[in-house]
Amino acid sequence: MRTRELASINQLYFGYEDIARALKISPASARVSASRYVRLGLLMRLKRNTYVLRERWQAASREERFVLANLGQSPSYISLMSALDYHEITTQLQRGLIESVAIKRTKEFSLNGSIFRYIKIIRTLYFGFIRQQEFFIATPEKAFLDAVYLMSFGRYALDLAAIDPGKLNRKELRQMSRNYPPQTRKILNKHGYLGTA
Repeated sequence: MRTRELASINQLYFGYEDIARALKISPASARVSASRYVRLGLLMRLKRNTYVLRERWQAASREERFVLANLGQSPSYISLMSALDYHEITTQLQRGLIESVAIKRTKEFSLNGSIFRYIKIIRTLYFGFIRQQEFFIATPEKAFLDAVYLMSFGRYALDLAAIDPGKLNRKELRQMSRNYPPQTRKILNKHGYLGTA
């Protein structure tokens, strides 16, 4: 097995062309080799023509895993508890789960014990995210609103007691919440998130 040559690919993720260059083989042979190396556990397949070296994955930072989550379904951005934890808004911890919001479809897949979960929202609510380093992530207020919105439809479990309201910008919350349906705003009002504090 040509592990040394594959390890020379100095990228977080790569495709057939990179494998072909590293192994000095044709792209068609690289496609076959990629499938074989996935079966052998050397490579992990994120999606079609997108691979990660297993040892690179194991050493990946949270931010690098967020980059991979953005690639798993496009367009998407990190949100919900993953973003709230990243922004230090919640005391709820998630191990091995990265949550994203997407507009194409709700889906979930596992990669070496970690779960990538994508929850579909309506296109008009697909806003309020920023580019942080090399990935897209919801602002603290948008991550919170996404969670409350999905909770209001019974599609998400959010522990409001674990949220630190002092770290949320009330003005931003009020402004963004105008785009959300009445049941979302009702929960926000009930718990005092749309007040003037």
